[in-house]
Amino acid sequence: MRKVVILMFLLMLCALVATPAFAQTTETASSGTNWVAITSGFAMAFAVGLAALGQSRVAGAACEGMARNPAARPGIQLALILGLAFIESLVLFTLVIIFVKVVR
Repeated sequence: MRKVVILMFLLMLCALVATPAFAQTTETASSGTNWVAITSGFAMAFAVGLAALGQSRVAGAACEGMARNPAARPGIQLALILGLAFIESLVLFTLVIIFVKVVR
């Protein structure tokens, strides 16, 4: 119980220390580097790379499953297409978030 109380006090202390960071104003005319545009390229690269790894693993597992049990092909194929669509939608969500942040 004592560890939980100490942890809660530390979390409250961190929250109080971080509060002044939200009170800062932003610069209106910035001639510096646009870090959002630069880091968005890295974010998209990570998203696409990890999605490609995920899609290759899903496709490999589906091929292996259909090879082991050809009668289960319709169910496996449906799960494959649904899984690939979900994985690709995560990349598209990343792209939309990047457009919202950069174009702003």
